[in-house]
Amino acid sequence: MHKLLASIKKEMLLLIRDWGGLGILFIMPSILLITITLIQQSTFKEAENLVMPIILVNQDEGELGKTIEENIQNEASLELVQNWKNQKIDEPTARQLVSDGKYQIALVIPERLSANLEEKINENVEKILAEFSMEETDSTNSNSTENIEPENLAKIKLYFDPAVGETFRNSVKNDIEKMISKLESKKIYTVFEDQMGIETEGSMMSESAIQFDEIIAQKGNDGIVPNTVQHNVPAWILFGIFFIIVPLGINIVKEKNLGTIIRIRTSPVSYATIVSGKIITYLIICLIQFFVMLLIARFLFPKLGLLAFSPGTQLLPMIAIVIFSSLAAIGLGILIGTVMKTQEQSAPFGAIFTIILSAIGGIWVPVYLMPEIMQKVAVYSPMNWGITAFYDIILRNGSLVDIAKELGLLFLFFVGTFAVSVWINKRNNVI
Repeated sequence: MHKLLASIKKEMLLLIRDWGGLGILFIMPSILLITITLIQQSTFKEAENLVMPIILVNQDEGELGKTIEENIQNEASLELVQNWKNQKIDEPTARQLVSDGKYQIALVIPERLSANLEEKINENVEKILAEFSMEETDSTNSNSTENIEPENLAKIKLYFDPAVGETFRNSVKNDIEKMISKLESKKIYTVFEDQMGIETEGSMMSESAIQFDEIIAQKGNDGIVPNTVQHNVPAWILFGIFFIIVPLGINIVKEKNLGTIIRIRTSPVSYATIVSGKIITYLIICLIQFFVMLLIARFLFPKLGLLAFSPGTQLLPMIAIVIFSSLAAIGLGILIGTVMKTQEQSAPFGAIFTIILSAIGGIWVPVYLMPEIMQKVAVYSPMNWGITAFYDIILRNGSLVDIAKELGLLFLFFVGTFAVSVWINKRNNVI
C-alpha cells in the first residue's frame, strides 16, 4: 500500500508541475462547454425565441399577397423588412442585400399572383361541381375561363444568402410552403362555399382540424425536458475526460526518455503498482473534472443567460458513467504512451485522435444527423458508448440496468487497451 501511495504521489506531482497539462484537463473543456452551449442555445429555443429578419417584396395587389404579409408580420420568430435606407425595397435591391450577406432571406411575391390563383381555383371548383351535377354550366361559360396551368402561374421567389446551409434553406422553404398551402386551402374552401351558396359564420378553415400534442417519450414521469444544456454538459464532460490521454501519454513517454521508468523498475516495485498509481491518479482527476463541469453548469450558466444543469436524482448513475468512461480513456492513454517514442509524437496524436473519436461518437454532431455509413462507424467509438449512457440516464430517465451494456463496453475497452499495453511493454523489455 505504501508503494502504491508513493506512485500516486509521484503522478500527482507530475501533473501539478505541468501547467499546460492542467490547462488541457480543466480550462479547455470548461471553455468549450460554455462557448458551445452559448452558441447552440438557439438551436433548441428553450431560453429565448430566435427572430429572423426576412425581406418581403410584395408585387401582388391582391388578397394573397396581403395575407402573406400580415402572417409574416404577426409571426413572432420573423421580422418583416420592406425598407432599406428609407426606400421601398424592390427585387434587385432585395437580391443584392441577400447576396451581400446583410440579410439571409428575401421573399418576392410576383404580380397578379392572387388573381391567377383565384382564376385557377374557380375553374377547378366549377369543373368539380359540374362533374357531380351540383351546378349547371354551359360549354360557352366553361370555355370563357382562361386555362391557367400550374406551371404557368407566377412563382414566388426565395433568395437565400449563399453562406446559409442547405438544412436552413429547406426549413425556411418548408415553413413558407406550409403557410402558402394553408392560405390556398382556405381560399379553395371559400370558393366552394360561394359556389354552393353555403353561409357560415366563419370560414371552414378558420383553424386546423388536427392538433398536435408533443410528448417526450421517457421512462417514468420525472425525466428532464431536453434542451441545449442537457445535451452539451454530458458531451463536453466526456470530451474533457478523454483529453486526459494527452498529458497521460506525454508523462509515460517522458518517463521512458528520461530513464525514470528504468530507475523505478530497478527498485522493488512491480509494474502493476506503477500502472495502478497512474490509473487511480487520473481517475481522481476525471472525477474532479466532472464535478467542476457540473458546478459551472449549475451556477455559472444562469449568469450567462443559460438554463442551469441539474442532475436531479441521477447523480450516482452519472458518476458510474464517468468512472467507466475514465477507465476507457486511461487505458487508451496508457496504450498511446506505451507505443509512442517521443513527446512530439504522443501529444499531437493523442489530441487529434480524441477529436476524431468525439466527432465519430456524436459529441460534435448527434449521431442521428450523420450519414448512414457514419452511424454504423459511430457504434465503435467509446465516446458514443459514454454519450449514449448519459442520454439514457439524463434524457430518457433510465436506470443503471438500462446502461449496463454501455458500461460493459467501456470496461472491456479499458481491459483490451491495458492488456495490449502490458504485452507491448513486456516485449520491449525482453528486446
